[in-house]
Amino acid sequence: MEYSKLNLWYLLACVVIILQCHHRMVVGEPKVPCLFIFGDSLVDNGNNNYRETTAKVNYEPYGVDFPAGPTGRFTNGRNTIDIIAEMLGFDDYIPPYANATNQNILGGVNYGSGGAGILYESGRQLYGDVISFDEQLSNHDATISRITKLVGSKSAAKKHLKSCLYSVGLGNNDYLANYLPKYYASTATQTSQTFAALLIAKYTKQLIKLYKTGARNVVVFAPGKLGCVPQQISTYGSSDGSFCFETSNDIVQIFADGVKLLIASLNKLLPGAKFIHTDTSTATSYGNITVATEPCCPTSTDVSNSGHCIRGSVVCSNRDEYLFWDAFHPTEAANLISAKIAYDDIYPLFADPIAVA
Repeated sequence: MEYSKLNLWYLLACVVIILQCHHRMVVGEPKVPCLFIFGDSLVDNGNNNYRETTAKVNYEPYGVDFPAGPTGRFTNGRNTIDIIAEMLGFDDYIPPYANATNQNILGGVNYGSGGAGILYESGRQLYGDVISFDEQLSNHDATISRITKLVGSKSAAKKHLKSCLYSVGLGNNDYLANYLPKYYASTATQTSQTFAALLIAKYTKQLIKLYKTGARNVVVFAPGKLGCVPQQISTYGSSDGSFCFETSNDIVQIFADGVKLLIASLNKLLPGAKFIHTDTSTATSYGNITVATEPCCPTSTDVSNSGHCIRGSVVCSNRDEYLFWDAFHPTEAANLISAKIAYDDIYPLFADPIAVA
C-alpha cells in the first residue's frame, strides 16, 4: 500500500513538473520585464473607484465581457492596454496604482485615471477628483521609492526602470472636458493654436520628467478623432460628407500634429531615449464593426456623468459590431484594432535590445 502511494505521488510530481515546463515553453517571458501606464479613461482599470469623482464605472453593464466583471474599465471587456500587455507576453493585467502591492510593482503599474488631462484643471470641473498627469507622475515617484527598497539600491532600481516600457496617452480630456465646451460656448479665452501650444509646452516638461525618472522606452498615443465620438455627434451633429463633427477634429489636430513633432524632438534631445508615436485612429479596416456613431449601451444625460452607460441598463447583444461602448469609449472589439496598430508601432523596440543607456 505504502509503495503504491509513493508511486502515485511520484507520478503526480512528474506530471506537475511537465505541466510547469510546458507552461513556460508556451507562455515564455514577456518581451519587456515591466510596463508602466499613464493616461485617462482609455486605460483606467480601477484607480478612480476610490476617488471623489463621477468619472468611475465600477458598475454594470461595464465589464459585461470582462472575467472579473465591473472593475473600473470604461468598456465592456478589455481596454487597449490590457490587450497590448497580453501581446507583450504578460500573464496578468498590470495592476492599478490604487491597489498595487510590492509583490507586483516590479512588473509595472497602471496610473491611468478617467477624466484626467495634461493640465491639472482638465476634467476636474466636470468630474471632480481625477488624477492629472502631474499627479500620476508623482505617484510614479512613490512607486520608484518602493522599487528601490525592494531591489536594494538606487542603481539597481535605475537599471530595472530603464528596461521597462512606458505607455502615455493624454490630451483627450483637455479638449472634451476643458477646451471644446468653452470654445462652442464662446467663452474660451485662447485660440485653438494658443491652447495647443500650451498643452505641448506642458506635455514636453512632463515627458522629460518621466525620462529623468529612468524611462527610456516610451510609447506616446496620439489623441483620438474626438469629433467622431457619439457625444460630439449627438451634441453638434455631423459635418457634410462625414459622420463626424469635423470642427472638433480640426481643433484637436493642431495638438496632434504638435505631439508628433514633440516625439521627434525628444528623441534628438534626450540621450538613449526611444520615444514611439502611435496613432490608433489610422485603422483602414474595422473587421465586423458596422455601427460607428451609436453607443452599445443606453447613456445617461445627467450632467455629472453624461455619456456613461446607465447603471444596470440592457446593452446591445452584437457588441463586436459596435465601435463605441458608451458615448465616449470604444468597445473591446474596437480596442483590439487599436492594440494591433499600437503593437505594430511598438515592435521595433524589440527588434533591437531594449534601451538601457
